Amino acid sequence: MFRIILRMRVRPGMEREFERTWLDGGPMITGQPANRGQWLARSLDEQNLYYIISDWADEPRFREYERSEAHRLHRERLHPYRLDGDMA
Repeated sequence: MFRIILRMRVRPGMEREFERTWLDGGPMITGQPANRGQWLARSLDEQNLYYIISDWADEPRFREYERSEAHRLHRERLHPYRLDGDMA
């Protein structure tokens, strides 16, 4: 199992639109054969801070998805909401 944790800060006031867009794109990720699930959590301390947890069968298959056109399109949909973020 390979787990990814994304921390993403969303533009203030755009939280609902971000959540809706993320939920709409969720099946594209969870439908990947190597994906084992994905969850969105909002920070209790900061209104516009989110954590995205995504589990994958292994790192090579995650990296394959990360380089895919599907991933690029998903990132593109979320980009208007994003202030900053990082991945661990």
